[in-house]
Amino acid sequence: MMKQSRTNIPNLLIISFLAAIFGLASSSNLWAASGGGDEEKEGGGTDFIMHHIKDDYQWHIITLGHTHVTIPLPVIVYDYEDGLKVFMSSDFYDEHHQPKPHGGYYIDHGKLYKLTEGYSASSAHDNEGHEEDHHEEAGFHNEDAGHGEEGAHEQEEAHGNEHEGMTQSGFLDISITKNVASLIISMILLFGVFFTVAKRYKKGIAAPKGIQSLFEPVIVFIRDDIAKVNIGEHKYERFMPYLLTLFFFILFNNLLGLTPGAANLTGNIAVTMCLALFTFFITQFNGRKAYWMHILWTPGVPLPIRPVILVVEVIGIFTKPISLTLRLFASITAGHIVVLSIVGLGFILNSLVVGFVGTLFSVIITLIEILVAVIQAYVFTLFSSMYIGQAVDDGHH
Repeated sequence: MMKQSRTNIPNLLIISFLAAIFGLASSSNLWAASGGGDEEKEGGGTDFIMHHIKDDYQWHIITLGHTHVTIPLPVIVYDYEDGLKVFMSSDFYDEHHQPKPHGGYYIDHGKLYKLTEGYSASSAHDNEGHEEDHHEEAGFHNEDAGHGEEGAHEQEEAHGNEHEGMTQSGFLDISITKNVASLIISMILLFGVFFTVAKRYKKGIAAPKGIQSLFEPVIVFIRDDIAKVNIGEHKYERFMPYLLTLFFFILFNNLLGLTPGAANLTGNIAVTMCLALFTFFITQFNGRKAYWMHILWTPGVPLPIRPVILVVEVIGIFTKPISLTLRLFASITAGHIVVLSIVGLGFILNSLVVGFVGTLFSVIITLIEILVAVIQAYVFTLFSSMYIGQAVDDGHH
């Protein structure tokens, strides 16, 4: 017993250290975003929270004082008039990390705008020697930070005037944003891991070891306790590739989203909606006669009530992917918001004690988020298998 407990101590220390790093990384980012506590901003750190959970055209790692550590990403635009244009996101920011127009386009709060002719003329005049006026017009002038409601109102007016010279039409945005880059990274990880596992199986190695021993129990669990149980022993095999891909894609991206500076891919409702639509189309296209008869002409129901049941069943077809979409999106997004909000209390209340306690709580919630990341991957895969199982059931009982 003593030997076993000693071998577990290093693992426990490693897990605790990683959790502490995650919590402290979140607090350090928020500290930098709040100006290091020197001045109290109206947003109270909420701008940083929203920036963390939203997509962006650059990968922001951390802010150290006035230095922004970011990874520039490609901004790819197909202009309906001028054709394909490729920029780097760093082209849209000056040396002070303030937004600036470039190539007839402008990035504002994570959105790409095309500048109209009127705006191009005014911004060209500003760029010749009036950089401060341009920053004030864009809503980033530092003097407005402490002017209360009057300063905020002036910023809103400047921001509104700026949008009068912009449009989000006339081009197709196919940029590699932060979420797209995170998607590519997760795909590389998935391919790397499972090509390695598959290669070991091809060699005929009976006893799993290394990375194979880590993933094999999970694969067997999905096969025996999810696919076979809900789809059936004779029909589950054709759906196993999809269920495995679904589970590990969600799991990898949930866990990657917890690392400091990472993207919030599975907290993006467009991503969760796409995953739910895959399950929706696979379910409908594989629906057997018994499945559609149960929806269109429910057996055992009195004839006058059947039209009402028909409406309910048809609505149920579409509520299932909606529930899958919202459940994963809300769970992941809420976790990030809660962690960053608790850490942000120390800066909002300007209290070192509250900040220290909040950081400890954020570490605990981060550990809970790791559990939620695994559970949500399991739940999404489980419900997908249940919906597919209902569709392929022959109805013979």
